[in-house]
Amino acid sequence: MFTEQLSIVLACAVAALVVVLVRTVWLVARNVVTIAHEGGHALVALLAGRRLSGVQLHSDTSGVTVSRGKPRGPGMVATTLAGYVTPSLLGLGFAALLTAGRVTALLWTTIVLLAAMLIMVRNAYGVLSIVVTGLVVFLISRFTPIAVQAGFAYFFTWFLLFAGIKPIWELQVKRSRRRSPDSDADQLARLTGVPGLLWVFVFGLVALAALALSASWLVPFGTLSRVFNAGS
Repeated sequence: MFTEQLSIVLACAVAALVVVLVRTVWLVARNVVTIAHEGGHALVALLAGRRLSGVQLHSDTSGVTVSRGKPRGPGMVATTLAGYVTPSLLGLGFAALLTAGRVTALLWTTIVLLAAMLIMVRNAYGVLSIVVTGLVVFLISRFTPIAVQAGFAYFFTWFLLFAGIKPIWELQVKRSRRRSPDSDADQLARLTGVPGLLWVFVFGLVALAALALSASWLVPFGTLSRVFNAGS
């Protein structure tokens, strides 16, 4: 039974990695990352006491979150920092729920977060993107067996963890070609005086740490080693 469950977890990880690495699929799936990214900006803006004007999600998978408040200071820094790290941190939280066996809680947490995001979106494509994503999660949580729900939950969690890394790489590629002068990293550089490259490093460090910690929960490597040794 354990080896069967382990195979499912690893298969979900591989499937999620394929979605991230295959360009044609990634161009569609990246919309989910944009929802998480802009949602992170919006949530931290509210927690920092800023006034949220709205969120827009675009068909090229870009997005923008507009908030009002002091143009500098810790609140603005935290709001700007939140975007690129949110998908990975969300994946980490979901991994914790899966480790505790809370599949249903994970799915309904996703639906609640999407509903909250829907209230903040101010353009038609953004509404469509969130409604479609939420509908998929709702249909799976409401009308499929628990085994299917668990498989989707593992896949979605792995996807967030892997997908949290790729946009950071894409960001630095654009920065190296001077195609992204107003990126989050460059905005943080102007706000703090710390070079943008260092902020990209911080984004990447958070994403890799979240992946490593989540993987240690979802795939107990000590147990995995014993399984393979027993098999040989």
